[in-house]
Amino acid sequence: MALEKEETSLSSRAWIEINVENLIYNIKQIENIIPKDTKIMAVVKANAYGHGMITISKILEEYGINDFAVATIEEGITLRKNGLKGNILILGYTDLSKIEDIIKYNLIQTIVDYEYAYKLSTLNLSKKVKVHIKINTGMNRLGESYKNIDSIKKIYKFKNLNILGIYTHLVAPDSLLKEDIKFTQSQINNFYTLINILKTEGYNVGKIHIQSSYGILNYSNLKCDYVRPGIIMYGVCSGNTRIKINLKPVLSLKAKVTSIKYIAKNEPVSYGRKYITNKNIKIATVSIGYADGLPRSLSLKNTKVLINNHYAEIIGRICMDQLIIDISNLNVKVGDAVTLIGDKYYIRANFIAKKASTIPNELLSRLGNRLEYKIVKN
Repeated sequence: MALEKEETSLSSRAWIEINVENLIYNIKQIENIIPKDTKIMAVVKANAYGHGMITISKILEEYGINDFAVATIEEGITLRKNGLKGNILILGYTDLSKIEDIIKYNLIQTIVDYEYAYKLSTLNLSKKVKVHIKINTGMNRLGESYKNIDSIKKIYKFKNLNILGIYTHLVAPDSLLKEDIKFTQSQINNFYTLINILKTEGYNVGKIHIQSSYGILNYSNLKCDYVRPGIIMYGVCSGNTRIKINLKPVLSLKAKVTSIKYIAKNEPVSYGRKYITNKNIKIATVSIGYADGLPRSLSLKNTKVLINNHYAEIIGRICMDQLIIDISNLNVKVGDAVTLIGDKYYIRANFIAKKASTIPNELLSRLGNRLEYKIVKN
């Protein structure tokens, strides 16, 4: 996990800036479109999508959010050791040998299927483990099938389990195609049908939740206890949505100019001689590369960066620790900051991700552990 620091030293080679005001602004936009009695469960897994899990979680807890979701027990323990007091749901699998740590650190474990619940019920634990039951309504990844009602009822009767909630995950909530909307609605209906059966028969199902980011934007009026915003909380929206939400990017990725050179016509730049100058140019070397999480696939694709409020093009192949930009028509000096991901159009995360043939979730969550963090305000 990347080291998180309140300030970035002047010697930093590459860093991430986190805009606190933009984060809170995005949370308020989400709150405006969900039912008043629905709470936000902030998804901070994968180092908060590259934004710094500890920093983001503390900001949100101070704002008033008390529920968080992570992918692994290690992420949950890290948050506890750094002082987070709120509820923490582990969305993924945890090995049975680590269940006592779930109890020790007051975490909530997802029941990934009936067999997992059964094995948990056979353990000799110090106390009941807090859990949410995952229901498979079509993702076919984790969860007990909504069709297996008898198995789900048995889970509620197992000893060792303190069942606090039940949830599912939508497959294609970001699609407005008729067939995908139909499938999503069937997921929602099947989940609620299950919930109604359980409640009718006297089961205390606990808190219910369905929507992640695009579920919030396309199916905002569902009656749930929680919504689980991830990518939109960080100011990025690349899917098709019924609700047009105004978001502000929380993260900026920056590095420094470390060298400036004049290169003659017909000279190669960077590895493989894949870029040959067609005229005399001025170049700058920038202290960031693919080992920091910037995709190498952005090489040779007219990828832009921002320097001194002007765009410059990345030329040649992106290296492990460095890249090169064409600054022929710009006034640039060594030490100037270069923004590679930010709030301008050509460097927004969704634009960069598309150019790299991926999604912004992957682009941001891969930002590497060599980057420092700096908290900024507007």
